[in-house]
Amino acid sequence: MPSAQELAAIDEIVTAYRSDTRVKNFTSVLPNLVEDPRLQAVIHSIKTRSKDPEHLRGKLLRKLENAKETGTPFDISSANLHLKINDLAGMRLLHLHTDQFPRINELLLEQFEEQQYRVVEGPEARVWDDEYAEFYTSIGVQTKRSNRLYTSVHYVIESNTRSKITAEIQVRTLAEELWGEVDHSFNYPIKCGIPACEEQIKVLARATATCTRLVDSIFRTRTSHRAQ
Repeated sequence: MPSAQELAAIDEIVTAYRSDTRVKNFTSVLPNLVEDPRLQAVIHSIKTRSKDPEHLRGKLLRKLENAKETGTPFDISSANLHLKINDLAGMRLLHLHTDQFPRINELLLEQFEEQQYRVVEGPEARVWDDEYAEFYTSIGVQTKRSNRLYTSVHYVIESNTRSKITAEIQVRTLAEELWGEVDHSFNYPIKCGIPACEEQIKVLARATATCTRLVDSIFRTRTSHRAQ
């Protein structure tokens, strides 16, 4: 259990975060990254968000617990929060089928450079399906095995302002978004702990992968037909 002093320190961080406008300001400008008509042609929709303060509290408590278990210092403070926690600001880009991703990745990296956002991490594809792991590897994107049956490509970028803040950009298909929203509702910030629901969410992940494959096949069939 956290000590009273540790809880007070986390309260101080969350209180400072509530009153700091930098994250909301950074979140508000993230959509500028996708104003390029070439990106808009391959993106279905975007979602932005700033991290909920209570979700931040939960994340800090989990990091504190992990630090104690591993014997490492818990070194997060209100002064370095924006660099230690990468997903305070975030944007999600949704697209229809997998073959759109290489173009999205190319144009995103171009926009990061153009707008002077340093890429801190990524692109990294978090996957559980071997076929999609091979796909991302084939186009030069690093993959990371997701035991949660989660599929999404992540980037962490640093703001181009004097006071540095990081943001997480996620790219996934609409089908993958369905699974993500359901899993998030049940397992974030605290896992639901209901075995039946956990098993059903795993089944949904497999159904989602099937849906993604079907959508990919539909678009590839059309492309093949037009080429004839």
